[in-house]
Amino acid sequence: MKYYFFVLFTLFFSCQIQEESTTNLSNNEPYLTVLGVAQDAGYPQVGCEKACCQRVAENPTLKKRVVALGLIDPMTGERWLFEATPDFREQYNDLMAIEPKADTLSGIFLTHAHIGHYTGLMQLGREVMGANNIPVFAMPKMRRFLYSNGPWRQLTALNNIKIKKLTADSTIVLNENISVKPLLVPHRDEFSETVGFIIQTKQKSVLFIPDIDKWSKWNRDILALIREVDYAFLDATFYKNGEIKGRDMSEIPHPFVEESMSLFGEMNKSERSKVYFIHFNHTNPLLIHNSDAWKNVMSNGFEIAQEGQKIPL
Repeated sequence: MKYYFFVLFTLFFSCQIQEESTTNLSNNEPYLTVLGVAQDAGYPQVGCEKACCQRVAENPTLKKRVVALGLIDPMTGERWLFEATPDFREQYNDLMAIEPKADTLSGIFLTHAHIGHYTGLMQLGREVMGANNIPVFAMPKMRRFLYSNGPWRQLTALNNIKIKKLTADSTIVLNENISVKPLLVPHRDEFSETVGFIIQTKQKSVLFIPDIDKWSKWNRDILALIREVDYAFLDATFYKNGEIKGRDMSEIPHPFVEESMSLFGEMNKSERSKVYFIHFNHTNPLLIHNSDAWKNVMSNGFEIAQEGQKIPL
């Protein structure tokens, strides 16, 4: 009997939490939805036979999609996608299902030309959607890359996409409620430059930097930026140095989560709570709920981005 009442209480409480998370979103105000949290290769990663990937083989619900954010304006029915990932099909469908007012995607913002961040554009081509002039916002080198290389140039030739210019530190006004500003960040720029974005509404702002080499290499003060915004979704590719055995991790520089927490540790509790770590490599223990690393991040006052999460703006 005691167990019966415990189950009823647990179900009621969990329903209350779900209801509160839903009612926190205004019917009229813009919001973000987290569509993916993994590094470019997703989770599990192809060819991976390590324990970190085998746990997903045993429990497929643990699978994570490649990092992407959706931005929705319920007032207009518009929605935008930040990144075009290899998981584009599922992420597009999820984003379009959220607000049924509109029947097309309002635009896609690209950070750079690494495979997890733009290759989903192929789904817009004649072999799949045969899309009509979907706006794709890209920086100068990224635009040249898309115009000059197949199969991407076919998307422009067939008017599946319409490439829109982005300029560093220059704000793009999407509508009367929302604007976006790209920020150049240092990264391995083999084919294009790399940017993060500040998404600004009338009420709140979000910093989105899924990829950067090291905070110390940037000519901006990340602490000052975090203090200026309401939310910061930041590169957490690797939890710590040595995470990938037998490989020099300086060849794939990212700010280790341990480094970021040390740097951000000088901020107060309210400021630390703005930080949502995202873009996890398959080796990152933050993918494992309640792992020691997960508990360490949470106990230090930071957040870990979760797929399906909605952020009111």
